Amino acid sequence: MDATSLDDVLLEADDKMTKAVEFLQRELAGLRSGKASPAMVENLQVDYYGAQTRLREIANITAPEPRLLVINPYDPTSLGAIEKAILAANIGITPVSDGRIIRIPIPELSEERRRELVKVARKLAEDARIAIRNVRRDANEAVKQLAKTSQIAEDDRDAALSEIQSYTDAHIAKVDQMVTAKEQEIMAV
Repeated sequence: MDATSLDDVLLEADDKMTKAVEFLQRELAGLRSGKASPAMVENLQVDYYGAQTRLREIANITAPEPRLLVINPYDPTSLGAIEKAILAANIGITPVSDGRIIRIPIPELSEERRRELVKVARKLAEDARIAIRNVRRDANEAVKQLAKTSQIAEDDRDAALSEIQSYTDAHIAKVDQMVTAKEQEIMAV
């Protein structure tokens, strides 16, 4: 962190921690639970006219039923590429095309697969916690550097370190809450 003032350090730390939580939220949304969710496939990369493009940018994705996804490409010629990308993603779903749209029936998850997905969710959460702690470490070092160069008083340094720790605790609590909710969603039959 190369912030010039204490406020900059604190704002940057909070912003980076919030981004780590938001990233985890997107990753968890893409994890398959027992029900259909457009988030499962919307970020898949499709080879669209030679360019890697996110599926949500070239198709409308809906979940009309709890166990069915429907992908309606804006360009019907991209159907084959979309099917290929879904199969290549290896997320345990098989697309069915009728020449205009792609239907993806979502099969029931086995107990073993549910446990594997919970492990993946926990790993993603731990990665987010590590990212948050790294931000805390960098912010603490920046605050200590400001104090060392006499840009802030010791009282301000101590208050800032305390505030950074409270940011860390709050963001890690959000991570724990999100992963617990996702685990319950995955294990629900």
